[in-house]
Amino acid sequence: MKFKENHYGGFMLFVLHIVERKKWEKAQKDGFYKPESLSKEGFIHLSDPQQVLKVANENFKKKDELELLVINPEKLKNQVKYEDNGSGEIFPHLYGPLNTDAVIKAIDFDRDENGEFKLPEDL
Repeated sequence: MKFKENHYGGFMLFVLHIVERKKWEKAQKDGFYKPESLSKEGFIHLSDPQQVLKVANENFKKKDELELLVINPEKLKNQVKYEDNGSGEIFPHLYGPLNTDAVIKAIDFDRDENGEFKLPEDL
């Protein structure tokens, strides 16, 4: 399988997105996922595996019932661009709705006993 080149000069095997479980369930029925960020910012925030814990621990501390979507970028119907998020760090952004058939799997994404997110073992 051929994958798109990422900003590191390597290849993206997958990208990740954190979503509330109820929103993911609705997206599966609709066949696509359009979070608020798509209409407000023009893209969906994604993360590489080495970025997702920082994103989760900074932005989802008060959220429960989360899913971590594992996405095959080759199946996306819209373009992924790697861009500076304003902090100097480069993140993948999806410019358009996420088609649900690009999601390889959805994994329960919970905090540990210390309230921190950890990468799921089956990632």
